[in-house]
Amino acid sequence: MISKSPRPLTVLLLAGCASTAFAQDAIRPEQAARHVGQNGMVCGKVEKTRYAENSEGQPTFLHMGGAFPRHTFSARIPQDQRDKFRPSPEELEGKDVCVVGTIQRDASRAEIAVRAPGDIKLATIK
Repeated sequence: MISKSPRPLTVLLLAGCASTAFAQDAIRPEQAARHVGQNGMVCGKVEKTRYAENSEGQPTFLHMGGAFPRHTFSARIPQDQRDKFRPSPEELEGKDVCVVGTIQRDASRAEIAVRAPGDIKLATIK
């Protein structure tokens, strides 16, 4: 019997300069809305980074799962965490990352509110 569901996404997380890495199943950005209310790890390419300087709280968004404004997932970095990121949020654009946290709904998209830089890791997606 042939399964019609997509195979699990496996990622290799690269934790800064740490010498160890591990593989783990993850949620694709386009599937994140199915996991609202759950803790999870959403992995994919950062299509666009946007610093919302004129919005309340001045968050930075990492848009994944398609080009802005038709993306399916965002990671929201609060202003007070923005300067703690190395690489900076803007340097993550075009890179594969994994975001860990509680998946929430924001309008018609899924979102994770990032609490600290450790909630986002560079990834090699297989």
